Order: sequence, then structure tokens, then C-alpha cells
Amino acid sequence: MDQIWMRINELAEANNGFIRTAQVEELGISRPMLRKYTDAGKLEQVRKGLYVLTDGIPDEYALLQEQCRDAVFSYGTALYLCGLSDRTPHVYDITIPRGKNVTILKRDNPDLRCHYLPREFYEIGITQTHSPQGAEVRLYDRERCICDLIRNKEQMDMQLYSQAIKDYFKTKPNNRKLLKYGKLFGIEDRIRIYMEVL
Repeated sequence: MDQIWMRINELAEANNGFIRTAQVEELGISRPMLRKYTDAGKLEQVRKGLYVLTDGIPDEYALLQEQCRDAVFSYGTALYLCGLSDRTPHVYDITIPRGKNVTILKRDNPDLRCHYLPREFYEIGITQTHSPQGAEVRLYDRERCICDLIRNKEQMDMQLYSQAIKDYFKTKPNNRKLLKYGKLFGIEDRIRIYMEVL
């Protein structure tokens, strides 16, 4: 194996299987080398400036966040990732700051549902976990997910909604954080009712 290819492989391993043109250039490797490995079938370009190794299976969760660094998994997708739902998402829910242009992201990912929020609400409760394939991804924490469910109850699948709420209150709920978020979103009273009932 040639030295340049070894360095590209190491870069991919350190970045959830992805390689950016800018990262390769930082290593002193020229862009034509990326073209060479793409033509040889060793690399696949998934979008402008972003490549994956062809012998690996790209992590769908990590790929979405590589394509849009502001994407935070939310709603059903976050519930699945944090263990409050056993439904594997067929549509990925992401939340992004209002005003962010994701036209290309939506074009490249038809199974994507985007939620837009002002930045002050978008930033509440962002945390990290590992995707089923092991990549580190950003999502909303359990308390934020519960707030989003309660805020948007009318639009939610009722089975998913009921299961997530019950499971959350069964497994060490962080009532203080939940009420703090509830106050920020103006749903503190509704959360208190759930806390009393469950």
C-alpha cells in the first residue's frame, strides 16, 4: 500500500470514515490524488469536497452531520438514539437554525425531515452520543426530546409519543432540567401535569 493511501486511510479512520478535501490538503496531499483514488474505485465522492472509502459502509447518521454541521438529530430520530424509542427511523428528523440553507442536503437526502428554530431555541439541550455504527453524532438530550414531544403533540405519532413519555418517566427523569427547559419553551404547566400523573 502506498504511503499517501495509508495517510488517507488514517484520516478516514479518525473522521468516522469521511475525508474532506481541505483535510487532505492540510496533510500536503494534492487534489489530483483524490481524483486518482476516486478513478481507481478506492474513494467515492458523496458531495463536493467530501469523500468516503468505497470498501466501508458509510454511517448514515454521521454522513448527514458531515453534510450539514449544524444538523442536530431531533424528534423520533433523537428518541431512537437516546433509547426512548425502539423504532428504527426511516425518515431522519434534524433541527437546524432558522435561515440555514439546506436545499442541497434535502436534495441529496429524500428521507429527511427538517425542523427550523431560532438559534436561541435550537441550542437548548444539544448533546452527543454514538450512532448504531459507532460514530459520534449530535442530538437533543432526553429532556429536550420530551419538551419537543409535548410542544408538538398534535403532529406526533401517538404511539411513539405515549411510549417515549412513559419510558422517560420510568427511567430516572431529570425533573429539574425538564422544568427548566419547559419554562424556556413556555410549557412548564403542561410538564407539571405529566409529572404528577406519571
